Amino acid sequence: MTYDETIEYLFNSLPMYHRIGQAAYKADITNTVSLMQHLGHPEQRFRSIHVAGTNGKGSVSHFLASILMQAGYKVGLYTSPHLVDFRERIRINGEMIPREEVSRFVESHKDFMQTLGLSFFEMTVGLAFDYFATQQVDIAVVEVGMGGRLDSTNVITPLISVITNIGFDHTQFLGNTLPKIAGEKAGIIKRGVPVVIGESHPETRPVFELKAAEMQSPIYFADQNYRIEELSHPSLLQAADLRFTVRGLTPGAMQSSKVFSSPLSGSYQLRNIATLFQTLQLFPEVGLTVDWHNISDGIGRVVADTGLHGRWEQLDSAPLTICETAHNPDGISSMLQKLASLPYNRLHLVYGCVNDKDYASILRMLPTDNTVYYYTQPSVPRGLPVETLVQTASEIGMPGEAFATVGQAVEAARAAADPETDLVLVTGSIFLVADAVKYYFR
Repeated sequence: MTYDETIEYLFNSLPMYHRIGQAAYKADITNTVSLMQHLGHPEQRFRSIHVAGTNGKGSVSHFLASILMQAGYKVGLYTSPHLVDFRERIRINGEMIPREEVSRFVESHKDFMQTLGLSFFEMTVGLAFDYFATQQVDIAVVEVGMGGRLDSTNVITPLISVITNIGFDHTQFLGNTLPKIAGEKAGIIKRGVPVVIGESHPETRPVFELKAAEMQSPIYFADQNYRIEELSHPSLLQAADLRFTVRGLTPGAMQSSKVFSSPLSGSYQLRNIATLFQTLQLFPEVGLTVDWHNISDGIGRVVADTGLHGRWEQLDSAPLTICETAHNPDGISSMLQKLASLPYNRLHLVYGCVNDKDYASILRMLPTDNTVYYYTQPSVPRGLPVETLVQTASEIGMPGEAFATVGQAVEAARAAADPETDLVLVTGSIFLVADAVKYYFR
């Protein structure tokens, strides 16, 4: 099979959640366990860090991978979903898995995968773990796909488990209360393995403490041990980067007077960075070594090292054009905090979403003062038709023009914006941002 034939097979023959939604979701890891046995248990042949959470798990995963790379480790990175290229999901030292490796794996195991009825995600996890084991990575950073307890990645026993935060997303699978969702995320906690929790919410903290006690796992709440303080920016354009300081609040916490700079901006990243430093604090206990130069360089080079896109990413200037993958209430709230801190005159907001989100509720969260809306739809089967979106938006007092493609919407927004004082923001769905990134980097 050629690579193009392989990708067509994967996308069209295997159930794929991010394209078709609920029909592709499997609430158990039995198939993944069988796949690992078939592959000779690659998940047992490399060290790993496991990262879950409603929001922020991708950013934390990329930060960790970049820092470890800067320290000289051979680092595997597994994330999902991809934005432009399927191979973004599986990287070693920032390099995407070669096309021939994808084709080789699928051709070698296609019959088994069909017999077992594997989903796209189950197959991808098998491909990633087999590749990491074959290439003998020193450490792999593995991002959970959804939830934790029943996620396909949950066949690993990591050095550290990380849970960034808990919010309402995928409630049809994970539960409709914060404690229920926390219970699913807590499923990645393994016996004796230290666990980092990003946020100590009163409804979820007892869930994590109970699970950690059951598993005899040391537990650390990052927001209790670290304070990350953002430094101000003198202009709108410079605000695309994040400058911050780190202060440890408890004995044993890491301390530094250094000013750090990250291309991953947005006030919500302050919480992710607290989670990051709490995780780094545990490195010596699990046999990993990084120094302050590695940490500073890894944070500053995270996009260059790992190829991360879509987290408050600057696509263009004059006018400043940002894309942001916020797509659930917690993510939107964090994005709004960032917007409130920026000195723009008018906001030109390109918005589209998928059809299984409560988009009416999310629309009501978005700003209306000095805001012009450009509605469109992501180019995936789950994309909400722009006509439906425009009608709902008009009914709740948020009218805007409809555009058939993301590229058309972005161009219209940029043409209407003042190049010196206005801000263009593309948000609403990971897949909408993917279309914007494809448009800009085509």
